[in-house]
Amino acid sequence: MTAAPRLYVDSADLDQVRELLTDSLVHGVTTNPTILERGGRRVAEIPDLYARWVEQGAQEVFFQTWGEDPATLLRNAEKIVGLGDKVAVKVPATRAGFTASRELVSSGATVLVTAVYSVAQALAASAYGAHYIAPYLGRLRDSGRDGTALIAEMQAVCAGSQTEVLAASLRSPADLVELRHHGVSYFTAAPEVIKAMLADDISDSSAADFEAAIARISD
Repeated sequence: MTAAPRLYVDSADLDQVRELLTDSLVHGVTTNPTILERGGRRVAEIPDLYARWVEQGAQEVFFQTWGEDPATLLRNAEKIVGLGDKVAVKVPATRAGFTASRELVSSGATVLVTAVYSVAQALAASAYGAHYIAPYLGRLRDSGRDGTALIAEMQAVCAGSQTEVLAASLRSPADLVELRHHGVSYFTAAPEVIKAMLADDISDSSAADFEAAIARISD
């Protein structure tokens, strides 16, 4: 059965993330080193970011481990896991990353294998027990591949396992709707994409009409 949809914000912009969390519009926050850098954040700030976002209502916060070999990936992942019970560790979909992810899963950590670009990688992550995989729709399309079809295949090969597809690099609300039709339930997107999901010109016009009417009939 397809799970109920869940939205995450993919950002380290403190004001934007706070707004979405405090309004209960997203389940949590996803980051990676590129997003942290873009948001002007440093590695040393990761514990403070976790505490801030959990306090603001995040049910799950994702930080990515780093290193070129399994031992380094695991060493840095241990620091992330130690932040609290609402943290999830992102691990890159490389040979070293898969080795580290298997160890992390065995230790009880919540693991997301990120930058998954092939169905075979998705199958491997599922076999190793990862809780999530993150395929990047926009980057798949940029590379000339049919991103929607590939993510739909990933969803199919992960069916029946504990691995959920958490679609990333979503550039418009239409991307989320399209993937939902293929059974994807977990989505992470930039703040502007999340906000765009909530608006429509006709809805805004209707709301304005309602407010005008209530003003006319109020004492």
